[in-house]
Amino acid sequence: MIRVGVAGAAGYLGGELLRLLIGHPGTEVAHAVSTRFPGRRVDSVHPNLRAQTDLLFSAPDELGACDVLLTATPHKATMSLLPHLRDRAKTVIDLSGDFRDPDPAVYERYYGVPHTAPELLGAFVPGVPELFRAELAEADLISVPGCMAAAAILALRPLTGLIGPDVQIDARTGSSGSGALAGDANLHAERSGALRVFAPVRHRHEAEVARLTGLNARMTATGVEAVRGVQVVCHATGTASADERAVRRAYRESYAGEPFVRIVAHRAGTHRLPDPKLLSGSNYCDVGFAVDGDRITAIAALDNLVKGGAGAAVQCLNIRTGQPETLGLGFPGLHPV
Repeated sequence: MIRVGVAGAAGYLGGELLRLLIGHPGTEVAHAVSTRFPGRRVDSVHPNLRAQTDLLFSAPDELGACDVLLTATPHKATMSLLPHLRDRAKTVIDLSGDFRDPDPAVYERYYGVPHTAPELLGAFVPGVPELFRAELAEADLISVPGCMAAAAILALRPLTGLIGPDVQIDARTGSSGSGALAGDANLHAERSGALRVFAPVRHRHEAEVARLTGLNARMTATGVEAVRGVQVVCHATGTASADERAVRRAYRESYAGEPFVRIVAHRAGTHRLPDPKLLSGSNYCDVGFAVDGDRITAIAALDNLVKGGAGAAVQCLNIRTGQPETLGLGFPGLHPV
């Protein structure tokens, strides 16, 4: 049994980690760390876990040794916390944005502050099993990509050689992506009915997409009236050989045998292209496409808290600890919802 600790366990990502790990047959949650709620029952903050656990939140200084530590702590704070927590576990899987890029200058450009632990940056393996499965099997430091980045990477990576270098990504996300401590802009009265373009340029996830696809990625992000879910629509120019048959072949070859990527690109039907609504609670990423002459549109959808965060982290944990990759991640989503 793998003993795990979760830091930042009171947030939305922390709650999803607990949900997945408590129901995971190969793990035991030894520590659920929260600076806000030490001593309180986990299910008082995450009511979906009632009757699933008697676990109490612990304070950060009560975090003991474990096999794997998952950090779902905030951006800009994790880089100060992690050096002090590194010795608590052999393997650390981080879900913040603080260790996703090896270049401290890139971090400062997108997050607006200098990185305080630059010596650790190059040591992290990206938590994308579809691209780095072999490296993840031996990695002691793993950094899970952002939710919109994960969707865009999986949508675009198969198109290498079939599209030009410049890609425009139109990303949409639900309110849970702002976290459990989101401010006034995410009050129901402000968010309901809104289509708010909160990042018209230079969204921080575009740096991750550029690094892991080799493309000149530019991203615009919009908050939509949904709680969960991410959808990215990526616009690119195809090469001379990029007809519909070649594009479909590229996706099939890239994701043949992948347990959590499904190709959804049908000519007709209500659900002919990826829709995050169908993926709520699941660890799937659906990818699809449309081709019109030299215009290629790549589309992906996922649950931002699962395949875009906690589920990807558990998938990486399974790989790293030698367990079946799909263990504890079999929930298929709901329809209708």
